[in-house]
Amino acid sequence: MFVFAEISLVEIILWIIRVSLPILTIYLIYLLLTKAFKYLGFSDLESTIIVIISFIFTFPIILFGYDISNVALFSYNNWVVGINTGGALIPIMLSFYLISKRKISYKQVLIATIIVTIITFFITKVDSSKGIVASFPYWLIPAVFACISSIILFRKNFAKGAVLSYSSSTFGVLIGADFLHLPELLNNSPTRLGTMATIGGAVVFDLIFLTGVIAVLIYGVIMFKYRTNN
Repeated sequence: MFVFAEISLVEIILWIIRVSLPILTIYLIYLLLTKAFKYLGFSDLESTIIVIISFIFTFPIILFGYDISNVALFSYNNWVVGINTGGALIPIMLSFYLISKRKISYKQVLIATIIVTIITFFITKVDSSKGIVASFPYWLIPAVFACISSIILFRKNFAKGAVLSYSSSTFGVLIGADFLHLPELLNNSPTRLGTMATIGGAVVFDLIFLTGVIAVLIYGVIMFKYRTNN
């Protein structure tokens, strides 16, 4: 004989909320990410593929005994320095591809990148247990400055401005956070031999990936309002 416990309507609603809220959150994040890549000129399908591949390759992927999501570069002071495919390599390759496609001057890219690099260097710090980090909301500042630089240089060319926002954020954070702070990190001996110091993060999206996406979204919103008012 089965005895069914009585379940109130409130409990059912709370259960539905607990189940649906994470799904809704993931879906909203997906929409924002794909929206950013659409601003960069990619189609719906291309944007979805980029987001999925970037996300998948952020996690460890072992193939024939090698982790293809984290490419080891060199070892130093018990650290193994590597670069993450989803969090760094893909944004870097996309940046060069988009710069070439939109025929953006490397001089303009350099100017915007230097600005983002300086800002990023001063808002990031070394944490021997976590790597190179930035506290919220300070890690949003590089994206804002990348957006400002793009508006100044390409106020009347949305396609080029969006690409400059993305590429200068990617390069600026890469240099200002990971490269310039790397010597300081490597001088702190890790707790165990072979600890991975990964450029582009491991397991979670890194500042490099997120800053580029956020910069493009901010630029898109501002330019949408600008074009609406003019």
